[in-house]
Amino acid sequence: MVTITEFQKIGVGLTGFGVFFLLFGVLLYFDSVLLALGNVLFLTGLAFIIGLRRTAHFFFQRQKLKASTFFLGGVALVLLRWPVIGMAVESYGFVLLFKSFFPMAFGFLGSLMNIPYLSSQT
Repeated sequence: MVTITEFQKIGVGLTGFGVFFLLFGVLLYFDSVLLALGNVLFLTGLAFIIGLRRTAHFFFQRQKLKASTFFLGGVALVLLRWPVIGMAVESYGFVLLFKSFFPMAFGFLGSLMNIPYLSSQT
């Protein structure tokens, strides 16, 4: 069984609050304060969960440098109070960063439930 440290528990909470504030900020017509708070909490939670060194290694790998630039540039634009453009740039960077993770996530969802286009059963 995998043991979870106290820092990782705090990180899960911070990441959860970050996602909540991001969704709430989008629902309130791109409120820049909520989006900025959500971005800061999400990135801080990620650093708490996997560690500061692994977080830096994840974002600054050579093959992910373009995606990281878009993602962190979008975060910077949101912090500079350009929420719509910032979220668009950040979303593009997020898709580029996690594009290798999406097939695995969809396969996992397809194995949990019998969703026709997600499961590979024929």
